[in-house]
Amino acid sequence: MSEELHRHNVIRYWWSKAEDSIASAERELQADSLTFAMNRIYYAAFYAVSALLLDRRISFKIHSAVRSAFHREFIKSGLIDIQWGNFYDHLFEDRQESDYIALIGFDYQYVKDRLKTCKQFLNTLKPLIFSAENIL
Repeated sequence: MSEELHRHNVIRYWWSKAEDSIASAERELQADSLTFAMNRIYYAAFYAVSALLLDRRISFKIHSAVRSAFHREFIKSGLIDIQWGNFYDHLFEDRQESDYIALIGFDYQYVKDRLKTCKQFLNTLKPLIFSAENIL
């Protein structure tokens, strides 16, 4: 398998994980497992951003490096509106709190709104990945 084909396969893999995470977040929300839903919402965004960066041949394993590269490559350059950088930052903070701080909880409506916005976020990123090289 060529290196380019492998890269495309990994991009598709990360995108599939983003979609799976959204579906999981919906199930967790329906089950009223709000911290787990927030975790899945964040990971949906993280996997989508990872796919977007890999499409530009940029890859990291550390969440903070992915976040930093997303801002540098897409927000500061103006390719993506700053609202999406702010959204991703808030998801990162929500995930940090829910995973590492005891007794943190989220309001149902807050999680529901984050889920809806995350779907919009993925819809914003998808054309940047999949239109240029027809990866899907």
